[in-house]
Amino acid sequence: MAFMDQLERRFGRFAIPGLIRIVVGFNALVFVLLQFNPWFLAMIDLQPAAIMQGEVWRVFTYIFIPPFTSVETVFQALFFIIALRFLWFLGTGVEADFGAFRFNLFYLMGMFCCTLAAFISGPQYMNILLNTTILFAFATLFPNYQILLFFVLPVQMKWIAWVSAAFLGLQLIIGPWPMKMAIIASLGNYFLFFGPRFVAELRSTAETRERRSKFDAGKRPDDEPLHVCSECKRTDIGNPDLDFRVAADGTDICTECLKNNPQAS
Repeated sequence: MAFMDQLERRFGRFAIPGLIRIVVGFNALVFVLLQFNPWFLAMIDLQPAAIMQGEVWRVFTYIFIPPFTSVETVFQALFFIIALRFLWFLGTGVEADFGAFRFNLFYLMGMFCCTLAAFISGPQYMNILLNTTILFAFATLFPNYQILLFFVLPVQMKWIAWVSAAFLGLQLIIGPWPMKMAIIASLGNYFLFFGPRFVAELRSTAETRERRSKFDAGKRPDDEPLHVCSECKRTDIGNPDLDFRVAADGTDICTECLKNNPQAS
């Protein structure tokens, strides 16, 4: 995206590499502090009324609230460690693809969207929704990446994301209107980063379907290709064994050029 490129050229030097590792580290620190002073949670959670009264630090500190504020069993302790490690893994993977600046921007926009959502329906689960956008981003970038769920069951990331999306979809169906609006608002960073990509893919698919229909009807010249790589200009006619993908701008790109320019995906 040209606008993103301009922002990165101008402000890229301010990016924080390894941002998600810092977030995970503070999650662990806050968990330890809560064991000594449970009231500390009330000082850092996302409370719109308190923010309006001047406690603006809550706009940032809620991201450091861990998924568990206390653990009573070994299973809960193990799940707590796995949850933080999984967030580390997801954020690191997305940053590796986006670059530090774009991942910082994605995360900061997610914070803004979740804060807006909190003013709509209340502060519940906003840090979880923010982390869910990272899950969706990773699954979109690496849909076939496989992990061992509970260290046993091999599952591709796209299915984990689809299950999470199903739970959110259920809330969109049965939940009250403030909750529905909050869920949509909290996913704003994901829609902004990946929405143009989905639109481009739909447009390209429609154009390809139209070209194929002309081909099936005998209206397309024999020398007119279905796919033309926007980088190297090779076609599916001259290179029938070459695979093509839809680039971010809606054009076709061959898999060989995509390896050299992963940002085009």
